[in-house]
Amino acid sequence: MTMPRSVALERFAYTLAAPVLAVAPNLYPDHPVNQVVQLAGAAGIGGWFLAAKSDAHGAGRKILRWSPLVLAAAIDIAAKNTTGFGPYGLDGLLAAGWAATGYLVMPFSRHTRRRHRPALAAPVAQPAPAEVLEEPVVQDDGADLLTRDARMLWEQAGMPGRTRIVKATRHPGQQHDMTILLRASEPGRPITGLTEAAVAAPFAVPSSDVVLAEVAIQPGRQGGPGWMEAHITPDANQRRRAKPTDQERWTDKVGSPKGGAPGSELVHKTRDDVRGVTFYRAKMADATTSPRIDLAKVCRGLKLPEDDSCVFVLIDGIEFLISAFDKPPLSAIFPATRELLTPDAKGMYVCGYTITGQPVKNMVFQHDKNAARHGLILGVSRSGKTQFFAIDMAAMSLAGQVVWLSTVRKDEKTSTLGKYIDRQGSNALWMARSLRAAKALCEIRAEMPWAYDGEAHDYKPGDARCPYRQLNVFADEFMTAAQDATFGEFIQADGDDLTVTGLKYGIGFNPAGQSPFAHNGFSTEMKDNLRQNSRPSIFNMGSPGATRKAAEGTMENAYDVPTIPARYAQQEGSAIERAMRGEADPENGVSTGGVAIMVMDNGRAVLMRSLYADFDTDLATLFPDDVNRLTDHEISELEKRGLWFDWNEPVRPGEFWPEPKEDDGDDGGSRRRGGGGGKSGGRASKGGSRQEVVSARKALEAIKSLTDA
Repeated sequence: MTMPRSVALERFAYTLAAPVLAVAPNLYPDHPVNQVVQLAGAAGIGGWFLAAKSDAHGAGRKILRWSPLVLAAAIDIAAKNTTGFGPYGLDGLLAAGWAATGYLVMPFSRHTRRRHRPALAAPVAQPAPAEVLEEPVVQDDGADLLTRDARMLWEQAGMPGRTRIVKATRHPGQQHDMTILLRASEPGRPITGLTEAAVAAPFAVPSSDVVLAEVAIQPGRQGGPGWMEAHITPDANQRRRAKPTDQERWTDKVGSPKGGAPGSELVHKTRDDVRGVTFYRAKMADATTSPRIDLAKVCRGLKLPEDDSCVFVLIDGIEFLISAFDKPPLSAIFPATRELLTPDAKGMYVCGYTITGQPVKNMVFQHDKNAARHGLILGVSRSGKTQFFAIDMAAMSLAGQVVWLSTVRKDEKTSTLGKYIDRQGSNALWMARSLRAAKALCEIRAEMPWAYDGEAHDYKPGDARCPYRQLNVFADEFMTAAQDATFGEFIQADGDDLTVTGLKYGIGFNPAGQSPFAHNGFSTEMKDNLRQNSRPSIFNMGSPGATRKAAEGTMENAYDVPTIPARYAQQEGSAIERAMRGEADPENGVSTGGVAIMVMDNGRAVLMRSLYADFDTDLATLFPDDVNRLTDHEISELEKRGLWFDWNEPVRPGEFWPEPKEDDGDDGGSRRRGGGGGKSGGRASKGGSRQEVVSARKALEAIKSLTDA
C-alpha cells in the first residue's frame, strides 16, 4: 500500500528534529532554537488544558495531537540542565526515543483527520471505516442531484435546527424555487428553533422568500412535529412583487394582518361589462370570525379610488362582496311605474334598487304578523322623503288602502299628493286632529261587526270579509310638530297610543323627520314599535356620521351601516397636483337625493336608490283612478264624536281643552295646559286650568295642584 504523503513528511521531520534536541541545548544553550522549542511545549500544555476542560467529543485525540511538542520541550529542558550529554549519553537516548516513538506511533498524522484518505488512489478497494455508520441513511437513498446539492449546502451551514434534508423538489418552471422536506436529526425529537432566516442563509435568499409549513401525515411517510417543509421561492416572490395575481394581491394587501380585511381570502373576482362593475367575493378563512372591513384600506390594497362613491361592501355572515363600479351606481334614476308599485299577495312592492341592481321591496301590510304596518322615514330637507311618500302612498292606494297626510307647513309636493289620497293638511292643528281621529277609529273598528258572523274581529289584511280598509296616517316633520307649543303634547301622546294599539285595527302610523331619538319627539316606546313593525328608511341625515347614528338607532343590533355622502363625485386627477398648480377642484358632484338606507326585517342595512316619482308630471299614472276612503259607518261614528269635519278650521271651543270659566280670567293659560275633554275625545290636562293667585289660600291650592298632592 502506498504511504500517505503526510506520514512520510512527519517521519522525515522527526528524523531531522531528534539531533537538534540532543545537540542544541548542550552546545548553544542560549540559541533561539531552544526558546522556540520551549514555547511550542508551552503551547502544547495549553492545548492539553483546553482539551481536558472541554466536554466535547474527541478530547483524548486532541491531547495526543499536542504530545510531540510537550515531550520535545521536556527533552530540551533536560538536556540543557545536564552536564554534557548526560550520564551514558542520556540526552541522545531521549532524543532518539522521541524520534522513534513519533516515527512508529505518529500521533499527530493519525488523529488530525477523522477519515484516512491516501494521497494516491488505492489499487484495491478499502473496507468502509466504522465512522460511515454515523452518516444518515438518506445519504445513500439514491437522491437526485438537486437533493444532494441541497444537502451539501445544508451540512456546510451546520445542519440548522438540528435537521436533515430528506428531499428537495424544484417548482415547475422556476430556476431557483424549491421545497425542501426536513426531519429532525434525532428520531422522536420535534423540530424547534428553526427560523426562516436559518433556512434562507444556506441558499443565499432573503428570509421573506422562505415559508415554513407543517407536514401532514401521508401514506408511506411520517409527519408531525419532527417533520417540516420549507418553501423557498425567490423567483415567484420577485414576480409576485412586480405582477401579482388577484389572489396574491388580496393575500398580501387585503387579507394580511395589517390589511383592510384581515383574515380573509378571495373566493373569486368577476367583471360585469354591461353594468360596468367589478366584484370581489371573499370570505373569512376562519369560519368562527366575523369580517372586520376597512373600506379605505381595501381600496388602497386593490389600487381602487377610495373617495369617488363607486366602491361598496356587502356583508353576509362570514362572506362579503366588494363592488367597484366605473361610475357612481346610485346616481342613476329609476322611474316609478304602476307595475313596480302594485303590491303582491303578501303586500310587497318594489320601492328601489340596490347598488348591485337588485330590487328592494317594502310592505303595505305585515303578511306574516297578520296586521297593518307602521313606517319610519328619516332624512334632512331635500333628501328624498317626500318622493318616498309618493311611491309609498301609491302602493297603499293600489292595495285599496286609505291614506292621510299631515305636514307642519304647506308645500307644493304634499299639496299635489293631497289630490290622490283621502285627506291632507299642512299645520300642527291638522296633524293633531288626524291623530285624534285615527285613535278614535281604533275604538270604532273594535266594535264593527263582520258580516259573515256578526262578531267583531281584529284586522286581517287581504281578507275580503273585513268591513273596513286599512288606514295609513303619515305625519311629515313629526318632531317639529311634537314640539309645538300649543298642540305638541296632543300630537306626542296620540302618536304614542297609535303605534301601540293601531296595528290590530288596521291603522298604521308613518312619522317622518330628521331624528329618531327621544329628545326630538320619539319616545322609546314609539321607536321600538316602529322598528319592529316596519322597514325604516333613512335618507341623508346631513353627514355620514349622523346617517350612521340614525340607522343604528332604528336597528335592534349594531350592524355595519353603509355611508351616504352629501354628493357622489368621481375623483379627477390628483388633488396634490391641483394644489401645487393652484387650480380649483372640479365641481362634478351628483346629488344623493333619493338614496336611502333601508333596515330589513333581519336587521341588515341595505343601501338603495328609491324610485323616482316626477311631481312635474301627472301622478295619476301611479295612483288608482278612485280615491279610497273610509266607510260610511266609520264617518258617521266620527261625526257623533265631533271628530269629522274640515280639519283646517280654527280650534273649536272646548275641542282640546275646556273653556276658561268667567272667574278664571282669560289669559289663555288653560288653552296650553288643558287636555281635550267632553265629546271631542281630547285629553285632559293633569294640572287643570290656570288660576289667578290672589291669596295665600289660593297659592297653597295651586302648589298642591302642581304637585298632585
